Amino acid sequence: MPVPRKFDRRPPERDQTRINDRIRVPEVRLVGEDGKQIGVVKTAEALAYAQERDLDLVEVAPEARPPVARVLDYSKYKYEQAQKQKAARRHQQQITIREIKFRPKIAQKDYDTKKGHITRFLLGKDKVKVTIMFRGREVTHPERGTALLERLATELADLAVVEQSPVQDGRNMTMLLAPSKAVLAGEMDEAASDGKPQAAAASKGSRRDRARAAANANGDARQDAQAQPAAQRQ
Repeated sequence: MPVPRKFDRRPPERDQTRINDRIRVPEVRLVGEDGKQIGVVKTAEALAYAQERDLDLVEVAPEARPPVARVLDYSKYKYEQAQKQKAARRHQQQITIREIKFRPKIAQKDYDTKKGHITRFLLGKDKVKVTIMFRGREVTHPERGTALLERLATELADLAVVEQSPVQDGRNMTMLLAPSKAVLAGEMDEAASDGKPQAAAASKGSRRDRARAAANANGDARQDAQAQPAAQRQ
């Protein structure tokens, strides 16, 4: 169990890189500040060579025989290494595993809602663990859970790949979906954004059509109501 930082009384880790006087071997393979190899020299001579140039002698390959030491500005070297590590961590893609639970006898409306959540997670480049929960005697019909998971994987084939096929564990059956290559490349995001305005426009148009049809129906009803008293008077 990690020790909380405020209770950790251990001294900070010391830099294990050997530089200058900390290099105890009798001789090193020296590399100059320009990256060119100078050759195998006595450690004292290599240190004097670095001090003449107001630089540090840094052991960069301690496992070699003899160890390789390079002449450079160690403070600048440490800063550049830290920046490289930070950039590498920034470019690492962190994938979160979400979980959505189904029942074998799920209603179509609930199925569509949960499928929408899975779609949103996949477009967000997250993995999704889909779990079928069996209750009572439902566990004696695992084929229903398998059919439901296979149906879901087929309908989401453009967005997901099945990373783990349906597996039953006790009263649960699970399947793991991962974002497809198209989603990871951002192609599906563009397609989704292109489709949204069209869908919105289509829905607006259908609402207008329904409102117009309702107004026409109300107008026809009023005309029929006005025509009936007139017919009775005649």
